[in-house]
Formats: sequence, C-alpha cells, structure tokens
Amino acid sequence: MYTLEILQQIVSQCRKCALHQGRNKTVFGVGNPSADILLVGEGPGQQEDQQGDPFVGPAGQLLTKAIEGIGMNREKVYIANIVKCRPPGNRNPLKEEMESCIPYLRWQVKLIQPKIILCLGAIAATNIIDQNFKITKQRGQWIEKKGIWLIATFHPSAVLRDEMKKRPFWEDFKELKRKYDEILR
Repeated sequence: MYTLEILQQIVSQCRKCALHQGRNKTVFGVGNPSADILLVGEGPGQQEDQQGDPFVGPAGQLLTKAIEGIGMNREKVYIANIVKCRPPGNRNPLKEEMESCIPYLRWQVKLIQPKIILCLGAIAATNIIDQNFKITKQRGQWIEKKGIWLIATFHPSAVLRDEMKKRPFWEDFKELKRKYDEILR
C-alpha cells in the first residue's frame, strides 16, 4: 500500500522523462496529507527546484496571501503540481512530460482524498478538468467528477503579470471558500 511518503520517494527517483536531467530537487507537494482542498499548478519554477517545495517564489507568496485571505493557511490545504520537475527556463511542460508525471498526481489525489481541487492555471485545468478547458471563459465554474468538486482560476504568476486578473482570482478564492463551507456543513 502506497503512502504519500513512499510515493514521494518513488518520485524522487523518477527518470520517466527528460526533465529529471536538469532538476536539483523533485517538487512533490506540501501540506496537510488529508486536506479537503488540493491546489494544483503546472510545474515548479527555479526557486521551487532549489527548495523542493511548490509555490515558494513570488507566485507562491501571492498564493499564500489568497489562501490566508479566505481564513485558511498552507498547512490546512495540500499544494502540488502536474509535473514534479522544473521545465528548463520555466517553459510550459510538454505533453510527454505531463503524461509521464500525471499518474503521480492521480496517486496523490487517491491518498489525500480531497473534496475540492483548485486548478491554478490553464495547464492544470486542461489536464484535470477537460482538455478543451478555456481558463478565461470557464474559470470560477464548478464541475463535479468522481465525487470531487473541481474549479479553476488563473495561475498566480499570470496574476502577477496582469493586474486585470487580480479581481477574478480573488473572486475564485472566495467561491472556493463558499463551496468548502457548503460541503463541510
């Protein structure tokens, strides 16, 4: 039987795609192993690759503010990515890289058993919700799959690049809190 610790050990040895060649550390995930909310990004950046934890750079600071803004903290949720190694130059992960890595995320979901998954950005949304998902049109909309509520918002790094995304991003977090409160009533 897998545990998150065993799965993390397996991921740390992974050589399924070329991303392992440039990594310093795998970025498995962090947070509450029985969290009701799982937040999923696309892949680690430079600071994440150095530290081995997801969302620790400027986008991570914004994500932390959003989580705290709805009365939670990073220790209450679980944060992971589609790919567990940093793509070179922070480029988007390639299809083959995501296909190699997504089974690990599926195992994380099975082990954590979240009630809600928040997809951070289009890449997470197209891999988790629907391959034709359009982040600008469909963000903030709930979808239920296999008993888990799914929603997507802009990636925090996109919000940092575009001020116009700040309000919708915050609205999506408030909606996340509303659904969380509704589910746990």
